[in-house]
Amino acid sequence: MEVFVKSGSPEKQRTACVVVGVFEPRRLSPAARDIDRATDGYLTKLLRRGDMEGRQGQFLMLHNLPNILPDRVLLVGLGKERDLDDQRYRDSVEKLVQHLDGTGSMEAVVYFPELHVKGREIEWKVRAATEAGALALYRFDDYKSKVDKPRRPLRRLTFCVPRRSDLREGQTAVDRGLAYAHGVGYARDLANQPPNVATPVHMAEKAKELTDEWGMGLTVLDETQMEELGMGAFLAVGKGSVNPPRLMAMEYKGGKADAKPYVLVGKGISFDSGGISIKPAAAMDEMKYDMCGAAGVFGTLRAIAELQLPINVVGVVAAAENLPDGKAYRPGDILTAMSGKTIEVINTDAEGRLVLADALHWVQRFDPETVIDMATLTGACVIALGNQAAGLMGNNDRLVRELSDAGDETGERGWQLPLWDEYQEQLKSNFADMKNVGGREAGTITAGCFLSRFTEDYEWAHVDIAGVAWKSGDKKGATGHPVRMLSQYLVERAGG
Repeated sequence: MEVFVKSGSPEKQRTACVVVGVFEPRRLSPAARDIDRATDGYLTKLLRRGDMEGRQGQFLMLHNLPNILPDRVLLVGLGKERDLDDQRYRDSVEKLVQHLDGTGSMEAVVYFPELHVKGREIEWKVRAATEAGALALYRFDDYKSKVDKPRRPLRRLTFCVPRRSDLREGQTAVDRGLAYAHGVGYARDLANQPPNVATPVHMAEKAKELTDEWGMGLTVLDETQMEELGMGAFLAVGKGSVNPPRLMAMEYKGGKADAKPYVLVGKGISFDSGGISIKPAAAMDEMKYDMCGAAGVFGTLRAIAELQLPINVVGVVAAAENLPDGKAYRPGDILTAMSGKTIEVINTDAEGRLVLADALHWVQRFDPETVIDMATLTGACVIALGNQAAGLMGNNDRLVRELSDAGDETGERGWQLPLWDEYQEQLKSNFADMKNVGGREAGTITAGCFLSRFTEDYEWAHVDIAGVAWKSGDKKGATGHPVRMLSQYLVERAGG
């Protein structure tokens, strides 16, 4: 779907459909009032008859209204005006686009950017609407033999801004919104692949495709090279699988040659059975989503490459498959990480932090400005924060706040958890430098504490996306979190 921005009166738009809002109870938005005046009170009469209250999610399609140029006018219920916040605004756009896709209106001009959203200006409203609109049509049906598609799908969406002076800012917002949505879609596509397809080697192949398409550099390490580097923690995780592990670094060089890169590191466990500490059978199919951190790295690089940001970014993916086998690592094993630190394995289902330990040590070679890792790391994060926010931790509060702010801006929210030294005590081992788990209490925090032991030489933040990386049930599928958060963070670092 193409997205554009323009300005102008709704009654003068030569389009298949003009979209305007109605607030509860029966209050017209500014653009709706313009339509009402041009049609001699047509909309007011409809509302007085009770045809529409303005409740959120209501739609009323009107045809052949007098004295105006659009073929159709779609009235959209928005609820109470004072309740129109970020999430309601995005939800309204998403439902609107899904509704339009089934009406036969192949194009539409939407007057939502004129609406008052608490604390938000034109740029945010256009960008958020662009993201929501583009993602509303996302489908993953690669493996379906028969796909039902609309006969006349929505192909073109235009957002109208109040003034011509808003057009430049609006176009920037459309460009960013589309780039973010494309990045999210790319991440979702990768994460939604079945685990018999999306193996570590497949991820390396996708890295080659992405870097070739966008002119980035690529380094891929196989198990022999990782063994030479002493990545004992990383390699242990993949021992039980016939699918060998891979470590890959994609280098986007949009900034000055001597500028330090921002490094993103993603957990890429292509399938997580739990290993010898095997998981329960229920919902184990969803463990194909244990590589959503890696998918987030791919999607973010895709977004910033489209935007051609003037910064340097390295995307690192630590990919392995965690299965039980005669060669699999065991509880009680002691591993030596690339850093030289030793790790007593208490639970083989705490494997993500092991691949990340070696990856986070390895990225020192890039002399990073900052390092941000993202991972479906702990079920404890779902218990703590549910499906509403990612867990944020790090060794630099400013960096964590910047990520939190970027999440608030894009709707991919994060909540900071403490990394106090007292929590480190839970990782003490009688036999090694540390254990790979710290017990049930504060499980998300102690996982962050574990990672912090491999990030002492640079500014680092950790994003635990276990509760937000995918949805279950009827809406089962990857979300693409935290592509928008990270893309916004990098846009701001680039001066946007």
